[in-house]
Amino acid sequence: MTSTEHATEAASTPPHGFTRHYRRSPLTDPWEPLYSRNTGDAVFFGLHVAAPHTNSRGFAHGGLISALADNAMGLSCGLKLENIAGLVTVGLTVDFLSTARIGQWLEIRPEVVKTGSTLCFAQCLVTADDKPCARGNATFSIAKR
Repeated sequence: MTSTEHATEAASTPPHGFTRHYRRSPLTDPWEPLYSRNTGDAVFFGLHVAAPHTNSRGFAHGGLISALADNAMGLSCGLKLENIAGLVTVGLTVDFLSTARIGQWLEIRPEVVKTGSTLCFAQCLVTADDKPCARGNATFSIAKR
């Protein structure tokens, strides 16, 4: 195996504890492979930034970061709730702190802040190679069965 092949293999290997994400959607299919890690309290997301994830300047696109943050926070809230039909995002804010570039490991680290009977609140830190690049907050409406 050449050094380029080793570098490509290392870049496609997720950090310990991450496996291929278990839930597919038409929105995220073009961004595969996506990885996740369920800690029991939250569902972390991750991917190696590649060209399909970037804007015209070669940074991870804000829409990608926002969508993955929304997804990770929603799935994390779902871990804390029982007997629900689903969650609907009613508020999402994302602050972009720095850039994530091609080849970096982009990771979304959510935390459930509070669950209630009708709303759930979460926040997340988004990192690129362990350096903060964004933070997010979301509010979800809880759809009852």
